[in-house]
Amino acid sequence: MVILPTLILLILSSPVLEPTFNEAVLNDESKYYEVVDIPTPEGVLLEVGGLVAGPGEGVVYVSTRRGDIWKIENTYSETPKFTLFSDGLQEPLGLQWHNDWLYTVQRGELSRLRDEDGDGRADVVETVCDDWSLSGNYHEYAFGPRIDKEGNFWITLNKPFGAEPFGRQHWRGWAIKVEDPDQDGFGRMIPAAGGLRSPAGVEVAPWGDVFYTDNQGEWCGTNKLCHIEEGDYFGHVWGVESAKLPISRMKHPGETPDGKTYVEVREQIPFLKLPAVWFPYDKMGKSAAGMVWDTTEGGFGPFANQLLVTDQHHASVMRVDLEKVNGVWQGAAMRFRENLDCGALRACWGDNDVLLVGQTNRGWGSRGKKSEGLAYLRWTGETPPEIRTCRVISDGYRLSFTVPMDRSTLENPENYDVDNYTYKLHSPYGSPEVDHKEVRVASAVASEDGFSVELKLEGPGAMRIGYVTEFIVPNLRTAEGQPLLHPEVYATLNERP
Repeated sequence: MVILPTLILLILSSPVLEPTFNEAVLNDESKYYEVVDIPTPEGVLLEVGGLVAGPGEGVVYVSTRRGDIWKIENTYSETPKFTLFSDGLQEPLGLQWHNDWLYTVQRGELSRLRDEDGDGRADVVETVCDDWSLSGNYHEYAFGPRIDKEGNFWITLNKPFGAEPFGRQHWRGWAIKVEDPDQDGFGRMIPAAGGLRSPAGVEVAPWGDVFYTDNQGEWCGTNKLCHIEEGDYFGHVWGVESAKLPISRMKHPGETPDGKTYVEVREQIPFLKLPAVWFPYDKMGKSAAGMVWDTTEGGFGPFANQLLVTDQHHASVMRVDLEKVNGVWQGAAMRFRENLDCGALRACWGDNDVLLVGQTNRGWGSRGKKSEGLAYLRWTGETPPEIRTCRVISDGYRLSFTVPMDRSTLENPENYDVDNYTYKLHSPYGSPEVDHKEVRVASAVASEDGFSVELKLEGPGAMRIGYVTEFIVPNLRTAEGQPLLHPEVYATLNERP
């Protein structure tokens, strides 16, 4: 994550007759997804770094940035029971159950813990892998672990920001695998992919592919979601010298051009991996973090199989509709649930299809009014009027909706404000949106039931590889005359069908 300066908002007072559109959205979101805070006992600082549902009904485990792991029982009641499962760890930023062990990643190692006498507290703590080193920089976070189909643990390692008291170390800014531990509990590290910056979230999809989120900064134009495979390079130059070591699965990329677009750089470095999804800065948060696929089969609403991504700064949860075209992942990002009480860092599924969200603020800043906490989102049963999916077709996009729409508004091309842009891969902090080009909706053809519309796009900016196509559609209406709850979608194009 990135420490951000405090933002001072100057608000001019003026008479307001009706809520602004954004205020109305925040009020309306609660009609569809209720936020329920889980009460925390006095003296417990629940700065959530890791979050996982434990064995047993109503049991959740939470690791904190202060080094504690809490076992919570009766989590969804008014009086949950907190037991200190372990303490004294070094900023554990993820939790994972596997073969009756609770795994966590500390700054310098992958560890596993177990309660052998059943008193609710860990009796055994073992080191599984500590094959990476630390420079002593405050920002050398480690995120994960997540387990792939082969039993490997995936971990993402943050690059340092600033002084390195112990000297430059290898594997910072890398995604590593740790092989499934042997009988003695030890696993070998495999440096799989490099060029990461501040990769605060890593997750294995239900079908087995691995994805991570990264945060805007130097050599990272804006927040992004990336698909990781062995040998990938993601563009940050910090740790590339580690690729010269024999255990690296990524080739050394040579000199990365400073100031070209990602697509232009890929022409020089073919194994530079383009993001599956760009999250336009501020429009879709500032600090993309943890994620989880909706595996509830409708228990959480109309977004089954989509990816839900937290944003720590915006104290929000975003939604991603992924698709695979010509063997390459790409997708569209949409707003989902905003105005949480604190920065949303972690998410996992709880009992009865609720989405647990772990929150933290200290040092990182967020829009939330609290400093830390744990809450869950619960679908009220009412379907929100939303763009459900955004999928590429040969000459445009097909939008689908959660409810039937007014076909006359769908088929009016003037109701679509469309833009197209990309980002630079360069050494300055972040990138503005660059190379904007005009995009026109030449035709809009709605389905008879009003649940979808096909948009044919024309213009010099239409259908460019490695670019974001931004749709702003506030004038679309449902069959009952309602506006969409979130009338924006940001589609990243890597392949055309």
